Amino acid sequence: MRMMLKVSLPVDKGNAAIKDGSLVTKIQSILADLKPEAAYFTEFDGKRTGLIFFDMTDTSEIPAVAEPWFLAFDASVEIKAVMNRDDLAKSRPGIERAVESFG
Repeated sequence: MRMMLKVSLPVDKGNAAIKDGSLVTKIQSILADLKPEAAYFTEFDGKRTGLIFFDMTDTSEIPAVAEPWFLAFDASVEIKAVMNRDDLAKSRPGIERAVESFG
């Protein structure tokens, strides 16, 4: 299942990792294990934030996805199931059933 991981680093931990030169190395190492489809980095609510899209086959993988961010950066982590354009197109029968039943 396609997932979106939103990771927000506390400013003080991000600053410390930039100053000691470990920020990029740690992020690259975490991403190498995760093997994401895509990863984007920006700012949300004044924090360094990553939006990372990856495949998860089982919910038992959640600790392996989240713990590196917690341990490396004391990061806030959110994991959401997401759809791409093709997934949305495949969802049409379910949407139509919902409209028939509840619309």
